[in-house]
Amino acid sequence: MADRTALEETETSGKADRAVVRDALGVGVAVGLSGFAFGVTSAGSGLTLMQTCALSLLVFTGASQFALVGALAAGGGPFTAAAGAFFLGVRNAFYGLRLSQMLALPRAVRPFAAQWVIDETAAVALAQPTRRAARIGFLVTGLSLYVLWNLTTLLGALGAEAIGDTDAWGLDAAGPAVFLALLAPMLKTGTERAAAGLAVLLGLGLLPVLPAGVPVLLAALAAPVVLWADGRRRGQGEQG
Repeated sequence: MADRTALEETETSGKADRAVVRDALGVGVAVGLSGFAFGVTSAGSGLTLMQTCALSLLVFTGASQFALVGALAAGGGPFTAAAGAFFLGVRNAFYGLRLSQMLALPRAVRPFAAQWVIDETAAVALAQPTRRAARIGFLVTGLSLYVLWNLTTLLGALGAEAIGDTDAWGLDAAGPAVFLALLAPMLKTGTERAAAGLAVLLGLGLLPVLPAGVPVLLAALAAPVVLWADGRRRGQGEQG
């Protein structure tokens, strides 16, 4: 009886692991393909093949990479472009704080795992119910996305000349569009949708008047504002 129970638990665990791997691969492949758009956009902005590939290998945070090459294409200086990309990438530090507690990886592994702390790996890992599942989701998402993103970056940079005018294709919007497509199904409650809507309004409204990257950081204020308003509304309802 005990052997049968152990076998059933093993089978259940195996099915759960396969489900996490399947979902993680789906995210990694879907987002990794947009590296082609980055490669094309970067090459069209004047960066060399080596510079484009180095950005994906070393920086590996899509939104910041697009912000950097976009600022350079618009005529911004390298320091201004890098500053905007840095501000946009600050969010990964907050992901890292939460993931470090959830994954509890060995100290020797953490510096390497930090390279994969991005929107997609955080989303997959944080959605898992157990530490084991979170580790699997983080690893599979990070590995598949890193390999595919860098491969498609190379292909995009090599094919930029064949495509011609990259602005006409609007490929710089491919990365954010993919992330929004992944995020939308997760907004299930009215509070979540309100926070997302307010964040969009803040980001777009402040975009013309603030340096690149800063509107995104300020858009994060949407979450505490909406939570405060929701808590106040609930408190007034209980008093009434």
